[in-house]
Amino acid sequence: MLSREKEAMKSHPDWLQSYIDSPEKQQKLYRQTLLIVVISQIFGGAGLAAGITVGALLAQDMLGTDSFAGVPTALFTLGSAGAALLVGRLSQRFGRRTGLATGFLVGGAGAIGVILAAIIHSIPLLFASLFIYGAGTATNLQARYAGTDLATSRQRATAVSIALVSTTVGAVAGPNLVDVMGRFAASINVPALAGPFILAAAAYILAGLVLLAFLRPDPLFIATALADYQKMKDVNPLENDYKGMAINKRGIVAGATVMILTQIVMVAIMTMTPVHMGHHGHGLSEVGMVIGIHVGAMYLPSLITGVLVDRLGRTIMAIASGITLLSAGVLAAVAPADSMLGLIIALALLGLGWNFGLISGTALIVDSTNASTRAKTQGTVDVLIALSGASGGMLSGMVVAQTSYATLSIVGGILSLLLIPFVIRAHSKKMLG
Repeated sequence: MLSREKEAMKSHPDWLQSYIDSPEKQQKLYRQTLLIVVISQIFGGAGLAAGITVGALLAQDMLGTDSFAGVPTALFTLGSAGAALLVGRLSQRFGRRTGLATGFLVGGAGAIGVILAAIIHSIPLLFASLFIYGAGTATNLQARYAGTDLATSRQRATAVSIALVSTTVGAVAGPNLVDVMGRFAASINVPALAGPFILAAAAYILAGLVLLAFLRPDPLFIATALADYQKMKDVNPLENDYKGMAINKRGIVAGATVMILTQIVMVAIMTMTPVHMGHHGHGLSEVGMVIGIHVGAMYLPSLITGVLVDRLGRTIMAIASGITLLSAGVLAAVAPADSMLGLIIALALLGLGWNFGLISGTALIVDSTNASTRAKTQGTVDVLIALSGASGGMLSGMVVAQTSYATLSIVGGILSLLLIPFVIRAHSKKMLG
């Protein structure tokens, strides 16, 4: 055993070995990493809010039809799928700092492209830029994993929740600044609906610069070194959270399925809500309020959700996600179109159900991977989540154009019920933790 330990110590530089030898330094870096992630997520939240608040309205205005109002959400969600894969690969090879900073900076460039497309009224440039803008959305979600790299098994869901809740500040402020940014855009001869993308460009670029400057040392490198060191020492896996454990493929499938279904339902209903409201006389400020509350419900409950996932288990909270999303779909369908209160409650429940699913599913993914392949696996899973969101966004406009917003909401609610038999079956086979 001593010879194995000496061999392991020689394989790392002194600064890295100091983290391996000191649980106190590991926890200090864990807290430092969370702080940097929190700061970047505040900016990132403001960036992602632009697309979901006015993306569909901008496309509707430029295309002159509702049938393709879901295309912007589909495009930036599809772009986020490719970006999730890129950010995951970059993070695995070069660390979280490089991967996340690159994703945010690319997202900022996409937002600038959307602004230019609105100015020159170019549909091809709008669609291409929305695709690139999706990199910010993917990175905003990928950042939640950075906080878990040095977390113990009893801290993981809580670490995810801290990263997510910090997004609330920017994500709630963004939609409520629609009118302000619209007036600012008009004052500089930019179409008002492109105003929120000015905020998105600045926010994403700032998020990338924060990570680039301050996410040091890289938490994923430390976590990988800890896993390698413990593996060389042949430590009992039950006694160490950083053991290079085998990948639990069943757990990955379970976590991915929970997040995919919640993403489809949430994106589909959320995408068409601003259009639905516009058809029934609601103005931009009212749209911004509803979407702001929705986004707040997506992220603000995260601290409580993280504790519940760690204490009650992944299964119970995944089931809670399905029930909450069903309630949201039913209420959105039956609420009077001119009722702000009904729409606010429905969209708040929609965000809350998504929150339950994302945190329970993310915890499952982290539980089921090891540090040497974690970022790559997480990126691949987020690709599937993004693709499902793109499908939901694309189909939502077509469903509403052919039927109604109420039909879309009911179908989404019923689809969310698929979570319940799946997670119960998975739990019975000990797939869930």
